[in-house]
Amino acid sequence: MTPRFSISQITTLPSSFEDDLRVYRDAGAEGIGIWEIKLEEGREQEQLAALRGSGLESTSAVPAVPSIAPIPIPGPDDPAERVEAYCAGLRRLQPFEPSAVVLLTGAGERSQIVDGLRTIAAEARQLGLRIALEPYSRHDGEEWTIVSTIADAVGLIEEAGVADDVGLLFDVWHLWDCQGLEEQIEAEIGRIAGVHVNDVRRPTRSFADRVLPGDGVADVPRILAALDRAGWNGFYELEIFSDNGAFGNAFPDSLWDVPAAELARRGRDAFLSCWKQAESA
Repeated sequence: MTPRFSISQITTLPSSFEDDLRVYRDAGAEGIGIWEIKLEEGREQEQLAALRGSGLESTSAVPAVPSIAPIPIPGPDDPAERVEAYCAGLRRLQPFEPSAVVLLTGAGERSQIVDGLRTIAAEARQLGLRIALEPYSRHDGEEWTIVSTIADAVGLIEEAGVADDVGLLFDVWHLWDCQGLEEQIEAEIGRIAGVHVNDVRRPTRSFADRVLPGDGVADVPRILAALDRAGWNGFYELEIFSDNGAFGNAFPDSLWDVPAAELARRGRDAFLSCWKQAESA
């Protein structure tokens, strides 16, 4: 059976919300991961109507301030202000009915992050939303997170006592080389609330230097097979960061410089190629 395929809007960063809807649908995607940064103040109702008219399902959304503690992109320094901004993002995104809302811990004191996670979980519960806590890569992740594995993230969720409202966001780029990954997937598949698919360039030049599935060093087919075998039946969502200067590095081969329609089509083809390899393995 062909899996359900979605595209996260960061993949086509220069493209507008409405253009994303069109090119994703035309490329054969069935879902869209909405980023709050692509919502326009005062036009949210128009954009919501455009989403509903597109036929695409709303998958893993990302608020403009996506973490509790600071991370190396602009935003408030105070964790309390960040939590407030994240919760405001939840309220803004809620009408779009995302399947989950992505959350990073940021790099900060564990006690502050636990408190922030509890506040966010309570807000999500009131809004009928589910949070997807994302472990960040153990490679150069010290400024981004305090959890770098599925087990780390589960431990934090359990410590905060928020398992009813907070699941996991599985991202190939972050988790591809974790020891015992297939066993962790099998053990925690019930917690996974979203899956991001991409691949790892070697050498990696920055956090925003990801490649299409099958174009890097991660064994994407093996990971897809493990997710499928464990029982994941949600969307597989393409999420590509490929800096064209937006985050300080104008890579000459940036995928963000590829026309959105072409990139969406290439991304789906790359994913389906990996999926076929997973099926035949």
